[in-house]
Amino acid sequence: MGRGIRVGIDTGGTFTDVVAIDELSGAIVSTKTPSTPADPSEGFMNGVTKVLEQMTAAGRDLTTVSHGTTVATNALLQEEFAGLGFVTTQGFRHVLEIARQSVPEGYGNSYFWVKPERIVPLHLVREVPERIAADGAAVRAFDEAAAVDVARWFRARGINSIGVCFVNAYVNPEHESRMREVLRLEHPECAVSISSDVLREYREYERSVTTLVDAFVKPKVSHYISGIKQRLGDFTSSDGDEGVPFYVMKSNGGVMSADEIGAQPISTILSGPAAGVLGAALVARMAEFDSVLTLDAGGTSTDVSVVRSSEPTMTTEGAVGRFPVKVPMVDVVTVGTGGGSIAWVAPDGGLKVGPRSAGADPGPLCYGRGGTEPTTTDAHLALGRIPPALLGGELALDHEAARSGLEALASDLGLGLEACAAGVLEIAAWNQANAIRQVTVRRGLDVRDFAMIAFGGSGPLQACRLVDVLDLDAAVVPPNPGNLSALGLLTVDVRNDYVQTFVRRHDDASPDELAAVFGSLETRATSALSNEGFDPADHVLARSADLRYLGQAFEVRVNAPSGAVDDNFITDVRARFHDEHERLYGYCYRDDPTQTVEWVNLRATGVGPITRPDIRESPPGDGDPERAVSGERDVFFGGEWHSATLYDRARLRAGDEVRGPAVVEEYGSTLPLAPGFVGRVDGRSNLVVRKARS
Repeated sequence: MGRGIRVGIDTGGTFTDVVAIDELSGAIVSTKTPSTPADPSEGFMNGVTKVLEQMTAAGRDLTTVSHGTTVATNALLQEEFAGLGFVTTQGFRHVLEIARQSVPEGYGNSYFWVKPERIVPLHLVREVPERIAADGAAVRAFDEAAAVDVARWFRARGINSIGVCFVNAYVNPEHESRMREVLRLEHPECAVSISSDVLREYREYERSVTTLVDAFVKPKVSHYISGIKQRLGDFTSSDGDEGVPFYVMKSNGGVMSADEIGAQPISTILSGPAAGVLGAALVARMAEFDSVLTLDAGGTSTDVSVVRSSEPTMTTEGAVGRFPVKVPMVDVVTVGTGGGSIAWVAPDGGLKVGPRSAGADPGPLCYGRGGTEPTTTDAHLALGRIPPALLGGELALDHEAARSGLEALASDLGLGLEACAAGVLEIAAWNQANAIRQVTVRRGLDVRDFAMIAFGGSGPLQACRLVDVLDLDAAVVPPNPGNLSALGLLTVDVRNDYVQTFVRRHDDASPDELAAVFGSLETRATSALSNEGFDPADHVLARSADLRYLGQAFEVRVNAPSGAVDDNFITDVRARFHDEHERLYGYCYRDDPTQTVEWVNLRATGVGPITRPDIRESPPGDGDPERAVSGERDVFFGGEWHSATLYDRARLRAGDEVRGPAVVEEYGSTLPLAPGFVGRVDGRSNLVVRKARS
């Protein structure tokens, strides 16, 4: 009988983060291993092996492995779409070319903006005669012979990933299903995605692009996940079966078994960032903060989001790069600022930081792996804010290489070394602050009402500056902050979302129609959970609906009650819509009989609950942090050098207070405490950072 070890693995741009929990003892072990961009599965398996060795455990002790991956995201951001084709209804060949009437940065930029290439060029878009009406009726028969010709045309040109989006297929998917069968028969080696499987919502352009993204990433995600699953198959699980149950994080804040991910690869498009937000939500709950901002800073980028009442903010209006991806996902904004972000001189002579990153290979100059440009990590090292070696001494840093690179940059800018390095960190902090403002101020939220959960390998490095810049209540730095996303993977339920467009004016929405659509969606949800191995008694179902005032272009989502769908149900949902519209926009038309409410989409979510890890309380201290002092180092804060006390975080106890100037060091991350700041250890070992009271 195995010990029962659950492992969470998050693959980042620089490091692969691993957290393991022993279900019998409750022990939690965190570690890191360098990511392997050429083959991410290698870093994944290295992480599994390393954490098992640290726990003196074997493969047979594993009960589950959960994974957050960036394979789909990276593939889309690289925009190498060769081999991708599109099939649509005759007469709609230009749907991708027309797109939406929007110009980045507004119309003041329209004279200089060049329309980017479409995800599929026009010559690789083929049409098939067919037509489904808005009510689902077939008004033009599906042309089987034309479909065969299209399939053979793609096969002859080596187009092996194909998206199919027919007009109004969200109401009636029959023609899309027949097109898929033709492609399977005539072009069996191609990967096919149909919009009625991927996104059963109206809006042809977004539905088409989302379907094409799914088709594009399908072979890449399937190859990657099947490769890991095969390598995990060498282990014997604790119940004696060959292989270990393997789950993959989805963008919606849930996980899905690896066997199912191949059919829905687009659901992993923001897999890694979603895990971090879930981990931060757990920390917020434990630290008793109701509203928090999450700041997940790694080697390449920073992801920010909002958590309220311990629940992440969700959206279906997300995008990856320049492509709209209308699938349920945790609402995350990403900025190209991380530990590996490169500092450079712009053509106008100004200092810029990112979005280019040195990544894991070659990495920052101080890694000594062939990097040639200074990064934010080099700036932190030159200013004494990080130790001379990372990962508990596993990664020695080359201080002279960092200084040399920064001196060359400083010379180009006409600055001294310290001023240049401090400028790099200041720009990086403002890049992160602007991302936070995107998810707060630009959405009607007062950023001062929030605390911040700072995590990721480089997240705590700028915590004090962001508290200062944004006037936040506090920054919370959890234990092992560099591994919080991996921990988040162990707090996640299995979750599946289903949607059906259902456009009705409120007075025309009958309980019977609504009940039928919700019933169909919930049947799909329960079937998926049963396939995942959950007992029907454990299924949790939730409903929601998208509504708007007649004439509005976009909708507001509200939760819908469970139970019978009757007149009271309809009235309740309408009242919730008025409330949410007023909360979001400051007004509603609750008392205006001339304003009509319109139902647009109905949604159902199926949840298979898992057992969450128990984060134990920290042993109380005596209020004297001197036991954790490990030395002193000169650190540059606020334009001058300070003698800063160094603390070993592992030796801090609940109730201890650390005052800046200081640096708190641990295995996977570092927290520089600027003068005027104090960090207090709470009962769950979190460091709560605030401005010191005068």
